[in-house]
Amino acid sequence: MFETSTLPFALSHDIGVIVYSPMASGLLSGAMTRERIAGLPEDDWRKNSPNFQEPLLSRNLRLVEILRSIGQRQDATPGEVAIAWTLLNPAVTAAIVGVRSAQQVSGIAGAADVRLNADDLLKVEQVLTLQPA
Repeated sequence: MFETSTLPFALSHDIGVIVYSPMASGLLSGAMTRERIAGLPEDDWRKNSPNFQEPLLSRNLRLVEILRSIGQRQDATPGEVAIAWTLLNPAVTAAIVGVRSAQQVSGIAGAADVRLNADDLLKVEQVLTLQPA
């Protein structure tokens, strides 16, 4: 896993890391559902991505619910919480967050204001360390 191998190495060697897609290509935005994913066009590359297929899909949708519950305390979207969590890693220098429309910006603009506590971090880590069925 990138978080447990590459990032610690980069940090210990003073190598900055710019991460791409902290919302996992929209999966952690809060807008994806099983139905929406099932309805993606056949030529959408996400149809073949392990993160959008079982067994990882169930874990990832559970993570979205955790991000949503954390965000409710701060009036933040799951995507904002995902970005905030990503940027908390001391090895991460920056995150490239892509959007396809101006409307999507409103779902991530508050990420810099999200404050995560130790309990929030534990909840995220617990879901991420779950082994897919």
